[in-house]
Amino acid sequence: MSAAANPDRKPVSPRDRARPASGNVLSVASEAAPLIKTGGLADVVGALPAALAPLGWRLRTLLPAYPGLSAKLSDARQVWSDADLFGGPAQMLAGMVGDLDILLLDAPHLFDREGGIYGTPSGEDWPDNPARFAALSWAAARIAKDGLSDGWRPDLLHCHDWQSGFAPLWTRGSVPSVMTIHNIAFQGIAPASQLEALRLPPEGFTPDGYEYWGQISALKAGLIHADAITTVSPSYAAELTTPEFGFGLEGVIRGRADVLSGILNGIDDAVWNPAIDDQIPARYSAGDMEGKTLSAASLRTEFGLDPEGGPLFIVVSRLTRQKGLDLLLETIPGLVARGGQLAVLGSGEPDLQDGFLRAAKAHPGRVAVRIGYDEALSHRMFAGGDVVLVPSRFEPCGLTQIYGLAYGTLPLVARTGGLADTVIDANDAALRAGVATGLQFAPVTADALSLALRRASALYDQSAIWQRMVRRAMAHPVGWDASARNYAALYDRLTTG
Repeated sequence: MSAAANPDRKPVSPRDRARPASGNVLSVASEAAPLIKTGGLADVVGALPAALAPLGWRLRTLLPAYPGLSAKLSDARQVWSDADLFGGPAQMLAGMVGDLDILLLDAPHLFDREGGIYGTPSGEDWPDNPARFAALSWAAARIAKDGLSDGWRPDLLHCHDWQSGFAPLWTRGSVPSVMTIHNIAFQGIAPASQLEALRLPPEGFTPDGYEYWGQISALKAGLIHADAITTVSPSYAAELTTPEFGFGLEGVIRGRADVLSGILNGIDDAVWNPAIDDQIPARYSAGDMEGKTLSAASLRTEFGLDPEGGPLFIVVSRLTRQKGLDLLLETIPGLVARGGQLAVLGSGEPDLQDGFLRAAKAHPGRVAVRIGYDEALSHRMFAGGDVVLVPSRFEPCGLTQIYGLAYGTLPLVARTGGLADTVIDANDAALRAGVATGLQFAPVTADALSLALRRASALYDQSAIWQRMVRRAMAHPVGWDASARNYAALYDRLTTG
């Protein structure tokens, strides 16, 4: 609604708009670092509050109270309760975790269970995931509309991915909302038979509503009803309007193109910074790279790789086909034949895990694999590697390549989504202009990846060119400053009319 259409709202002058905006934001997600993390979503949700605070926006982050999280809150207090939240009692606990202002939805019947936050100990999705995260959305909507018992009330609701997708539906017309797509491949699908159990208005179960091929889509509900839609890179925003990347929701995205924007993710440069990182063997900077040389030697020793060799390629990733890692398996013999080494950290699809373990057995001293995830080890890998590989078939933004830039571990990436937006390819023009920060390849095939690996090895052999690229990568802005300003401007538009 414009100021003209609402005579009770004071018009915002250009001078007012030049000042930092301010307000309260309820940020709703299924995970946030450092409390709980399975991927990049957690890093983004955990970093946004500190990034937006200097611009006047105060974020409270709402998460499910998974096992052990409540104990991490300092000064915990109850600020909301519900006697029957999708099958059992629930309360909202408020407190701090470091500088993060956290709200935990304590609903033991939904979230206090062994296994993963999304799946059982054996790896299957929890069968009641639709109800679990509908409850999260319901609680978010109640808080957005009614506030908390401590007097806090949000001016805006910021929802992340399908797990909070129903909240904009339940708050429409009362509190402005933003829906951020971190990965459209995950849509929160439930059978139509759960309409009543999920407390959804039946009149919304239409192709123009949250119905998706005869089923319920939580993400589609958010996309239809949010006042603004963002995704995590400009290129991914454009890709989502196409059948190749839209996963069946491209028509919905095209229909809401007027409220769609792509805002690149940043990284927390107080955590991911080789000059101050206490988790790496030796700190370093673009002006003094000795620590990177020491970190490389340490990483080779830790992984049992030969102490001498060509470029050390690293992978820190979920081992999935979406990440293009089946293509990397095909190219390992050529990588090794050219003198390269490969260190892999990750877990995922069993056949890919087995494939990398077989490659390590076939190439001792040249290929090494750690199945699982280890945050501290990932820091050591970025410090010690020469090239980080991100051959994804699609990538909304990606943080891995940004960590690589920060640590002078040049990203080799597929030309898609946020990878294309954050890495400048070392083609002849970019090298001559002195702007290259990594390598891109397309199409996303094993042959194209193999060619890119050969290009990387050839550049690595040209030490002066390589070192200039490393220093340029480390100078590339990777923090949240620019992106935070974009979010703050969006919040301002939504809350001032």
